[in-house]
Amino acid sequence: MASSPSSSERGAHRHHGRAPLRRGFAADSALSPGAGFTALELVLALGMTATIAALAVPVTTGAADEIRTAMAARYLEGRIQDARMHAVQRSARVGLRFEPEGNDYRIAEYLDGNANGIRTAEIGAGIDARLGWAGLLCEHFAKVRFGLQPGVPEVDGARSEDAAEGVRVGSSRILSLGPDGTATSGTLYVQGTRSQYAVRILGATARTRLLRFDRGSGQWMVR
Repeated sequence: MASSPSSSERGAHRHHGRAPLRRGFAADSALSPGAGFTALELVLALGMTATIAALAVPVTTGAADEIRTAMAARYLEGRIQDARMHAVQRSARVGLRFEPEGNDYRIAEYLDGNANGIRTAEIGAGIDARLGWAGLLCEHFAKVRFGLQPGVPEVDGARSEDAAEGVRVGSSRILSLGPDGTATSGTLYVQGTRSQYAVRILGATARTRLLRFDRGSGQWMVR
């Protein structure tokens, strides 16, 4: 006849197959997959996020200003080349007139109506007709306008007394392009909040050159 199990054997049987008990609340909280963050951890995380965001804002703003100003300068290059093409197609002079408006200029394109060049008086009389739409740079590119920022030298190294004057294409501010591929020589300065660009027009070929002012070196760089 089998003997009955002892008390020690009964105890061992009761605990057989059970996981060992965890000791302490801290261990249970740390190992639990559903454990959340403490208030201190949340405060530290929010503080780090705010610091990173504050550091990123100036960089992002500066980059956006650089992009807008560069795009405005390339837009001007495109307008000049379009006008050059129109002059060839029409076998007549075409001019881009920069009309002062506030602290900026409105760009308008005109066709020579009597083969004597684009003239302000004949624009007023309707002889030199306007082609297409006229508008300001800031209507396409926010916070961008014609101008040379204070302290920035001109492309040829000279210092301007009038930083607001960004259109340097003659006293009439008309950039004339002929069917023979020539143009009025000059420079158009485009400024953003901090960025500074220039579009140089070469009269003999009507080609353009894009330049950017590098503040680190204090020099104009060809783009």
